[in-house]
Amino acid sequence: MKLRKGLALALSACMSISLLTGCGGGSGASGADKGGDKVIKIGVFEPTTGENGGGGFQEVLGIRYANKMHPTVNVGTDEYKIELVEVDNKSDKTEAVNAAQKLVSEKVSVVLGSYGSGVSIAAGQIFADAKIPAIGCSCTNPQVTQGNDFYFRVCFLDPFQGTVMANYAVDNGAKSAAVITQLGDDYSSGLGSFFKNAFTDLGGSIVSEEQFQTNQTDFKAILTNIKAQNPDIIFAPSSITTAPLIIKQARELGITATIAAGDTWENSTIIENAGDSAEGVVLSTFFDEAEPANDEAASFIKGFKEYLKENKQEEIIPAVSALGYDSYLAAIKAIEAAGSTDTTAIRDALKGVAIDGVTGSISFDENGDAKKDMAFIKTIEDGKFKFLTTTTVK
Repeated sequence: MKLRKGLALALSACMSISLLTGCGGGSGASGADKGGDKVIKIGVFEPTTGENGGGGFQEVLGIRYANKMHPTVNVGTDEYKIELVEVDNKSDKTEAVNAAQKLVSEKVSVVLGSYGSGVSIAAGQIFADAKIPAIGCSCTNPQVTQGNDFYFRVCFLDPFQGTVMANYAVDNGAKSAAVITQLGDDYSSGLGSFFKNAFTDLGGSIVSEEQFQTNQTDFKAILTNIKAQNPDIIFAPSSITTAPLIIKQARELGITATIAAGDTWENSTIIENAGDSAEGVVLSTFFDEAEPANDEAASFIKGFKEYLKENKQEEIIPAVSALGYDSYLAAIKAIEAAGSTDTTAIRDALKGVAIDGVTGSISFDENGDAKKDMAFIKTIEDGKFKFLTTTTVK
């Protein structure tokens, strides 16, 4: 009886799902909405709550705007309406698996995201097993795409970003550095390690290496250790939540060294929460609205600012929003090139995709990583992010 009951429940669930997407293999979502339009689903795999919720939401806004500007895609001779299926991975690796499984059950044809390398890595095998291609927006850790031929990304990687920041530090006179990273966080530990290796290769000295726990709020002990070593620069890749705490407490202890980090620190909430202590912070990022790379970027800057205003958001364009937009462009270009809603065909088409995106020209190497060789360096001055320079790896 238990077996029959279980079978009946499974059949019932399958019938319910089939009303929307069909019950069967992972060939991608296609169907029709109530108006009779053909529909293809794109999954949005992002944190909108938790430690990285602020950055994740910025990425979602870029994707939503892309969907507004490009609401349909041609598949062969047919036009399909694009439906976004959004899930919140809650900045948590366990929740990321659950969110990924939900997208699989929704039969999305492509997944976009995530902000945060750790959650992207955690979900990667889920997407690979389901044969659904994923396009990361700002997940920079190399492990996201390693060994996973269904994961791509439109951002540069942490080995590049760490080296860029080490180059910047040395070029600006830094001879000694301290590194602060978060235990168990793939992005923080990875980027910190790449910076350390590049800095020492350039002749610099790492005088202190400190680690902190997730949800830690008191950094005075590790900052006191760093102050005793008197480094020229502190490199502290961490979340939006943690950054202002490290910055403020460092300045309160009288530390005058340059404080630097990677792309996650390009978020206005860090300035709001760190106040005057944030002045002089330096970071690397993917995009600057004052330096549009092409016509697509110029159009995006104008239109996205209007979109932000309509949605009562601050009219500052974060780089991750631009990357979210670019990931969407790459997805629809691959769908068109595949001429199919089949997920494996879309994955195969992605390998040959080339677009002029908001963040520059994007194509993918054999690992699914974007071929990018330039980063933007910004500082915080007078309570605002200010463009300093573009830089490449030496």
